[in-house]
Amino acid sequence: MATPLIWIDEEVQAEPALARPIPFVFKTAGETMLALGQIATLGDGALANLAELTADFFEKQTEGPDVLVGALPFDPTRPSYLVQPERVLRVQGRHDIGAIPGLGGGTSSHAVASRILSVDPDPAAAEFANAVAVALDQLNAPGATLRKVVLSRSLKVTANRDFSAAELMRKLSADESVTVFATPLPARSNRLRSLIGATPELLLEKRGGHIVSHPLAGSARRHLNAEEDRKAGAGLLASDKDRREHAMVVESILDVLAPYCVDLSTPEGTCLRATASMWHLGTRIVGQLKDASLSSVHFAGLLHPTPAVCGLPRNLANDQIAKLEPYDREFYAGAVGWCDSAGDGRWHVSIRCAELDGNHARLYAGAGIVPGSTPEGEVTETSAKFRAMLDAFGIDGGRFDE
Repeated sequence: MATPLIWIDEEVQAEPALARPIPFVFKTAGETMLALGQIATLGDGALANLAELTADFFEKQTEGPDVLVGALPFDPTRPSYLVQPERVLRVQGRHDIGAIPGLGGGTSSHAVASRILSVDPDPAAAEFANAVAVALDQLNAPGATLRKVVLSRSLKVTANRDFSAAELMRKLSADESVTVFATPLPARSNRLRSLIGATPELLLEKRGGHIVSHPLAGSARRHLNAEEDRKAGAGLLASDKDRREHAMVVESILDVLAPYCVDLSTPEGTCLRATASMWHLGTRIVGQLKDASLSSVHFAGLLHPTPAVCGLPRNLANDQIAKLEPYDREFYAGAVGWCDSAGDGRWHVSIRCAELDGNHARLYAGAGIVPGSTPEGEVTETSAKFRAMLDAFGIDGGRFDE
């Protein structure tokens, strides 16, 4: 049973729920990290300049924890949203996050009282299927240089009262195989926003001279029936289309990291990676850096966005995403995590997530399109990927695959 994580902060508890941004919460299998309050925010700048920006920030820092937490956007030319918290707490093991102040709604009754008023697909499943078909035409065109493009769709959810990030995260935390997170986002029209999710994918972790990445690409829905579930996993592992898609991601990350490492390997090879709702193909990449002084955000700037969330070649895939998706991804398919003044840090890809804006939420799901993909198959895959978030919101997801 998870141990309650209790943080007593009379000042925070005394303020109205929307008086200040939510705390940053980062819950992995082995550690819960909580960052409360904000002393400062990092200045604007593209991802390519993030290592320089953070180094300059830490050099000028005079008070508070020597750590920055927050989110990187999907578009690397857009500014990140990283904040220096007032206090940081790290606790080993799994803990109940429901008692954390500032997440909104400390009890289950809050979620029960929140009634879903509407769920609007954006785009509808048929429109998403048409976008996949257009992408496949580009991929299969004679002499095509586009090898993969990742397309997403979303669900816009409205409730009768503000959503409780605490209750949503409590439900997401039931799956111990994922990293559950909550992070504030830049305000819009003076309204506070946040991003919450349960991501299975590690963009990178750097500690000293050691670096790890664990990309996922290629997915299949899990089943309650054990035999059907086993067949789904085995089918994914044997799928030529999915293994080709996965290999593109792994090769890209290896190519980026190789010049910086004295040793770089994939010790377990490509394996099945299971969450509560999905099977994924995953490959853990580990390396020993030539220069341990290079920061985690330096490598985030090199790797993001990987072919797992964008495609190959990156610029061509990004052009297709801009043409075929009807919305700005903002921080969906970006990264969420932390970095410190020593250069260490951990960043997870912000998938299986939702943007919260009061009583409004936008949920996202994406799929990699490669030759051999089908519009129907990608609709089915994205429907399955919605399931974790829909379950947390208490929404029946069966009607969003038509």
